[in-house]
Amino acid sequence: MAEGRDQEKTEKPTGKKLDEARKKGQVPKSPEVSTTFILLGALGVLFFGGSWMFSSLSNFMQAIFQNLGTLDISVTSAGPFLAEVFQSVFVILVPIFVVTLVAGVGANLLQIGFLFTLEPFIPKLSKFNPISGMKKFVSLRALVDLLKSVIKVTIIGWIAYLVVKREVDILPSLLQMSVADILSFIGSTSLKIIFFVTLAMIVLAVSDFVYQRWQHTKDLMMTKQEVKDDHKQVEGDPQVKGRIRKAQREMAMKRMMAAIPEADVIITNPTSLAIAVKYDAKEMFAPQVVAKGAGFVAEKIKEIARENEVPIVENRPLAQTLYKGIEIGAFIPASLYRAVAEVLAYVYRLKGGRPS
Repeated sequence: MAEGRDQEKTEKPTGKKLDEARKKGQVPKSPEVSTTFILLGALGVLFFGGSWMFSSLSNFMQAIFQNLGTLDISVTSAGPFLAEVFQSVFVILVPIFVVTLVAGVGANLLQIGFLFTLEPFIPKLSKFNPISGMKKFVSLRALVDLLKSVIKVTIIGWIAYLVVKREVDILPSLLQMSVADILSFIGSTSLKIIFFVTLAMIVLAVSDFVYQRWQHTKDLMMTKQEVKDDHKQVEGDPQVKGRIRKAQREMAMKRMMAAIPEADVIITNPTSLAIAVKYDAKEMFAPQVVAKGAGFVAEKIKEIARENEVPIVENRPLAQTLYKGIEIGAFIPASLYRAVAEVLAYVYRLKGGRPS
């Protein structure tokens, strides 16, 4: 039973799992957020530049209809005339094109950041599996997408109905208005519909974005064993790391033991600690601890020292201070100069030399 529970996907995805999914293009992204940003951009353009766009388009259409009788449309002149028409219309509509493009790109960058991958376009045989394809149509995601589409259509239709219902009393008077006034009424009513639809879309986009993040996390849920395997791949197998640390300790021990014959003195306490100190007045500014150890290692240090005729001096307080406070390869601090100098002087006298 425990093994069966371990196989259940109850764990949140690891950072490695999320990175792999991102490289494949699997990111939490809500299309409703992009739609809302595009609507906001279009609404801003229409609000601030709608009058200019309407005036420019009216003047353009007026110029065409006024000169309609004098236009000479032939096989040779049709091309330049259509090009001029498209150019004029494009200049009028280019602000809304640019703003909606920037809004769409900005919405995607806001959701997922910059991401470039060709993984979704790589052909896979699993994509042509009809059984897998049918599962997509009956999945929870497909049901939620269908529900969102129904909600969007219902909201837009309901908002349009309410806005038009408020203006229904004005509709009979449109028969007595000019074409410009009728177009202005249609434009303002459309702007109201877009405004309220955008407000509703903001609420829907926030809800959908939260849902997409939840669904993305749910799709990438992992078993406990998968989490352990990911940690092993990222941090390394504990057994392998243990063997590496053991090998590193052995190498460090060999280097330390090799430095003992070059030491000037071994300071002990005298049974459980041993510290090898070296000093060369020509190359060092202070004495250096080249080896230290306790217990078995201390006995080994003293054994090598005897084999190489390195003096062994007992000094309990100094040995304990050096062992606890000075790392291998570090120099003696100024506070211990006097104590170490006395030991070195004693060693030099034993060797018949003179301390530096």
